[in-house]
Amino acid sequence: MLAHLFIGLTSFTAVQAALTYKGVDWSSVTVEEKAGISYTTTSGTTEPLENILAESGVNTVRQRVWVNPQDGNYNLDYNLKLAQRAKAAGLDVYIDFHYSDTWADPAHQAIPSGWPTDIDDLAWKLYNYTLDASNQFASAGISPTIISIGNEIRAGLLLPTGSTSNFYNIAQLLHSAASGIKDSNLSTQPRIMIHLDNGWDWNTQKYWYESALGEGPLTTSDFDMMGVSYYPFYNSAATLANLKTSLTNMANTWGKEIVVAEVNWPTECTSPAYEFPSDVKSIPFSAAGQTTFIQDVANIVAGVKNGAGIFYWEPAWMDNAGLGSSCESNTMFSWPGKELSSLDVFKSI
Repeated sequence: MLAHLFIGLTSFTAVQAALTYKGVDWSSVTVEEKAGISYTTTSGTTEPLENILAESGVNTVRQRVWVNPQDGNYNLDYNLKLAQRAKAAGLDVYIDFHYSDTWADPAHQAIPSGWPTDIDDLAWKLYNYTLDASNQFASAGISPTIISIGNEIRAGLLLPTGSTSNFYNIAQLLHSAASGIKDSNLSTQPRIMIHLDNGWDWNTQKYWYESALGEGPLTTSDFDMMGVSYYPFYNSAATLANLKTSLTNMANTWGKEIVVAEVNWPTECTSPAYEFPSDVKSIPFSAAGQTTFIQDVANIVAGVKNGAGIFYWEPAWMDNAGLGSSCESNTMFSWPGKELSSLDVFKSI
């Protein structure tokens, strides 16, 4: 009996600890610190956010990069400095190029100001921007473990040129971006990711990748990872079961590493705009619920062939606790910056 119990526990632990990348997006931390936010551990000790993250089992931080934002927040210089902090704390860095001057997501993918719109000129600009940015990270002594060429590009990138009305343009742009990374001076080649939202929707993933890869310029050798966003509060069809089906099919079809690049769960959600998926309705809106939900998602990723990691989106953005959703709070810190017990979930996945 003890032998069987030991084997069972060993197998369970193996699944729990199978993820290579256990991460969060911490892009807003510099903005928050400038606004007067400081962070404390569950015991009340004030520490830099990177130390709290590392102590909680996080091993990689995700950072969004905007091209030329008006206030400078999230530009390349902002991210070089932030990546240095991560490196000093022993954290790996995942760079998320938005290829825009502001938010890039399914509803917004604007070409940066001053960039060309002709496809050949735009692809050349994208190559050189990505090459230069990668070289600047290399010069700063930062070797990102992951670089995403675009953010949530289900509707395309660099619109209108790279819209889904012309998948050839999308393929050409992504090939150019990937080439910029591969031709850079980075001492260690990062994993190159393509990132779409609605990771629970296999039909969307299938159509998008078949269309983009069917055009010619983009090949499977251009990238290593397929990243997805998975949010439970925008569509009742976003079930854990559908996520498992979608990620399993993606891994089996294209053989790429699979990452949930963005995920959240609320600690408070009194009037959700959309019905929550049926198989997560028993999970409470609380720190304990965050732990349960993230463990559930992590187990799905770990159970998929080449399942590689999970990244919680902006757990410490105290001045934007709803994180764009209809829920009051999705952060893993309570106001004004005290760590919740849920942050320690990264020790167990």
